[in-house]
Parts: sequence; structure tokens; C-alpha cells
Amino acid sequence: MKDIRNIAIIAHVDHGKTTLVDQLLKDSGTFRDNEETSDRMMDSNDIERERGITILAKTTAINYKGTRINILDTPGHADFGGEVERIMHMVDGVLLVVDALEGTMPQTRFVLKKALEAHVKPIVVINKIDRPNADPVRVVDEVLDLFLELGADESLLDFKTLYCSALKGTSSYSPEIESQTPGMDPIFDTILSEIPAPKMDVDSPLQFQPALLDYNDYVGKIGIGRIERGKIRVNDMVTCCRLDGTTKNFRIQKLYGFLGLKRLEVEEADAGDIVGIAGLPDLNVGETICTLNVIDPLPLLRIDEPTLQMTFGTNSSPFAGKDGKLLTARKIEERLYKETQKDVSLRVERIPNSESWIVSGRGELHLSILIETMRREGFELEVSKPKVIIKEIDGQKCEPYEDVQIDCPEEFNGAVMESLGSRGADLVAMNYEGNQVRLNYVIPSRGLLGFMTNFMTLTKGYGICNHTFKEYRPVLKLSVGERQIGVLVSTDSGQATPYAIQHIEERGTMFIEPGCEVYEGMIVGENKYDMDLSVSPVKEKNLTNQRSSSKDTTVVLKSPRRMTLEQCLDYINTDELVEITPNNIRMRKKILDTAERKKFEARTKRVEE
Repeated sequence: MKDIRNIAIIAHVDHGKTTLVDQLLKDSGTFRDNEETSDRMMDSNDIERERGITILAKTTAINYKGTRINILDTPGHADFGGEVERIMHMVDGVLLVVDALEGTMPQTRFVLKKALEAHVKPIVVINKIDRPNADPVRVVDEVLDLFLELGADESLLDFKTLYCSALKGTSSYSPEIESQTPGMDPIFDTILSEIPAPKMDVDSPLQFQPALLDYNDYVGKIGIGRIERGKIRVNDMVTCCRLDGTTKNFRIQKLYGFLGLKRLEVEEADAGDIVGIAGLPDLNVGETICTLNVIDPLPLLRIDEPTLQMTFGTNSSPFAGKDGKLLTARKIEERLYKETQKDVSLRVERIPNSESWIVSGRGELHLSILIETMRREGFELEVSKPKVIIKEIDGQKCEPYEDVQIDCPEEFNGAVMESLGSRGADLVAMNYEGNQVRLNYVIPSRGLLGFMTNFMTLTKGYGICNHTFKEYRPVLKLSVGERQIGVLVSTDSGQATPYAIQHIEERGTMFIEPGCEVYEGMIVGENKYDMDLSVSPVKEKNLTNQRSSSKDTTVVLKSPRRMTLEQCLDYINTDELVEITPNNIRMRKKILDTAERKKFEARTKRVEE
């Protein structure tokens, strides 16, 4: 009988999950001595590597002292929390990684709650023990408090604690920095002694439930999950118990196992193994694969519902087609539906008689990563401001609420509290540590739309904001989520000139620089006041035969404000769009024509009055 352990690594964003998995892989002897390895090997996607976050759960496996340890590296961000929840059904234990300086954070709470609900055995790993001012003893107390607060059973409270520096590749059983020794043996040995082996009932009929999906152009959908009981072989005929109660028979075309960074084709697998299967084109998360005609479905897995939606459309700006190669509605629709094949939290719905789609996801990060991926693939599109999804619960309209934790210097405390108060947030707790203050709030999700740009300005970049979905509550009668400041909108098309920008700068902050191509209706800057202002950034100096006393004066301009994709989505109002092409991200008004826009605004104002 094989000796197996199935574990997941869970933590708040940036507490070192992926770096720890790297060290476990390196220290287990999974790689050959001459095999090239990189930092954060599990983050295979370019965007993951650039941002330093895990977006998709990854499966790997190592062999240690004759035991196969299957490891799932999970996302730490709340937008991808649905994957964490489903992964708990595939494992028997978790490594909860906590930063030795930051301690427990909102997503630590979120991922631990999912683990405790699934009743899997926890091991706590205090990482980054070599950080200046690290306080592992305080952090262990915080973790224990969090276990108690989340109502953990007594059996789960007796968790083992280990200390490590994943970056340096050292670990120990003691919080003393001097006790750290090279290698990850304390973690491996604790996994073997503490985490129970999966139940291995290989003689009963097959039960396999995919908790994650992958997609591959050759075999289509690949369902990844743990075999609950029985055996599975390539070319076996099996029955799929569908989510709607129907059944479908199909043949197992491919079976994949995992080792190190490789996905290996295998001929057969037994109960307790984590594998990927291919053969059913429309396989879904939560369906059960059984022995042919032996219908015995497992309980359905809960999939987090989307909380945010935005409209994607074909690019309608005057610059459409200048950058991208994939512009048509057919190409965009194909790409969006392909994404739904592997992302179960994403919903796509075509708006009738239009070249637009309503795309719903788990949050701004979830949707912005899809947009960024499409942009890099050569797509051009335009997207609207995100808005929250209102649900009807027991006849009452409800909206999503979030837990927010803010850390900022004490001097900015008043401004942050005033800003959150106007957005419908309720203060839950406030703690001081030196000259830093930690604020805990509960806020409607729409109150966070557009907040981050404002927050970074209020705290001069020193503030840290973390938030995670809490629950649905009755809709708050409060108008929030719109930007309170006006923008500078171009009235002309052409190339921006230093002369024009020099004069517009007095009115506010520029987003463009001389030489930048602009069009009528494009947002070129931020106004000082709470109203939009039409400006001409392409105006040139009139040439005359009069000599000017300032002829030789060099025009000195301020640096424009650079806006990332997330900042643009956060910034725009409901009457604006973000135009996305492979090389440019521009903000624009929905109605580009200046005269038409003014007429529309006047009509809207009359209706409101």
C-alpha cells in the first residue's frame, strides 16, 4: 500500500506560501542536481511572477522518506477564495503560513476559516523569522486567538508550530533565530507525523470529484481532484453524475499525476491519489465520476457566487485596430467563454443585439487579471466601471459586504476614518502600536469601488488596505462609489503639444505627456474641482512675425500621473470607459462628441431635478 499525505498551503497574500513550496521542492531532492530552477517556481504565469501573487491553485508532489506528499499551493487573495474552499475537500491537512512580523491578517482569517470548516488538521508555520523586528511569540498567540475566535474544535487547537525562513531555506522547532538550521526536514517530519494519510479504499466502486479545472487545447477540460475510493485507469468507461441529477457515460482518455513541476501521464491511480482526468468535454467542478452505471454521487461542492460585474465590449474608439490583432466580437466572445471553461467563478452573458457582454467575477482583481491576460494576448476591448451584484434574499434586496483592515501612520487616521465613514463603513476595532494604527471596518463592497486611489493619496502611500468578502446584507441607502472629482476631457484629436499641456496643467493633474496621441472625448487629466472640463491638449502656439521676449525659454512640465489598469478601473465613473489595447490603457467618456455629451448631461440633470 502506498504511503500518501495530501496537504494544502494556505496564507494571507505575500506571507511566503509559494517561496515555501519552492524550498520544499528543492530540499526533497525532486530536482536533479543539474536541473535549472527559478524563484517562485509554482507561479508559472507571467502576471503571477510580476505581481508576486498566486492566482491559480497549483498541484505538485514530492517524495520524502518513501512517502508521496501531494502539495496544493493556494491563492491568498480573497477574490480567489473559492478555490481555497474547494481544495479543502482534496486534502487531510494544511500548512498555515503566517508572517513573523505582520501576524494574522484578514486573509489569514479567511483561509483558516475554510480549513476549520472542512475539519482538516492544521500545522502552523511562522515564516520570515529573520525579518527585522519579527516577533514569532506574539504571532503564535495571535494565531491561537484566531483559532479560538473561529470556534476551532479542541482537537484542532493542539496544533504543532514550526519556524522558518523560506527565502533562506532554514527551519526549526524553536522561535529562537539561532536554532534555525539549513533545510526543511522539521516541516517534512511534522507533516508525516501529524497529517493523517487519506482513506485508501481501493476495492469499492470508484468515486472521484473534480475540485479544480484546467484546460488544454489537445484534450479539452481536465478535472483535478482526489480519488475518494476505488481505482481509475486510462480507457475505463465511467459514469459522470451531473450537477442537475442526470448521468453521462464517457471514456477516460488521459490520466495525469503530478511530481515536482511536471504533470505526468499515468496509466492508473488509486484512492487517495490527486490526479487530473480528461475525456468529458463539459466536465464541471463538483460532479462525481463513478464506476460505470454505479450511481453514487458525492455531496456537491459550493462554488462562490460572483459579487462584481462589468461590461466588456468591442473597442469603439477612433484608435480601434491600431494596436491589437484580435478586435472582433466573435474573437472576444470565444476568448471569454474559453475562460469560463476553467474559471468556475466567472460568468459571461451576451447583451442582446450588441457587441457587449456582462462579465461577473469575484472582485476587481479577479476581473482585472482576465483583462490583463487578454491584453497580452493581443485583444482590444473597452470595459465599464465595475458594479456590485445585488441579490434578492427572502424578498429583500441585499448587497455584498466586506471586512476591511487598514494599517496606516497615526497622522493619517482622521482622514481615513472620515473617508470610510462617508462610504457607509462601520468601525469594528481600532488598535495602536507605536505610531501605527490598525482599523477594522465592515463596509458595503461598492463603498470600496474607487476607494484605493483616494486611500493612497490620503496616506501618502504609507497605508496598507486588505479586504475580504464577509456576507450579504440589506442594501444600504447611500450613494457611494462615484469619483467626487472632475476630469479634463480632450475636445480635439491629434498629438498633444508642450504648449497646450503647459496651459492645461494649471487646471489640474495630467495623465498624458507631449507627443501622446489623443482623441475627442479621451480623459487626459484630473480637474482641481468636482466638475468635468473640456480642454484642447493639441493646441499649438500661433506663429507671428513679432519677436517674443520668452522665445528661448524652455517649457518645463510636471511628470504626468501614470495609471495602472486597476487604478483606471477604480478611477472611472459610470459615464466613462477604459479602452484596453496591447500597448495602451486609456480612459474615455462613453459619449465622445463634446456637444452631444453636454446635451446628454443637461437632459440627465433635468430628469434628476
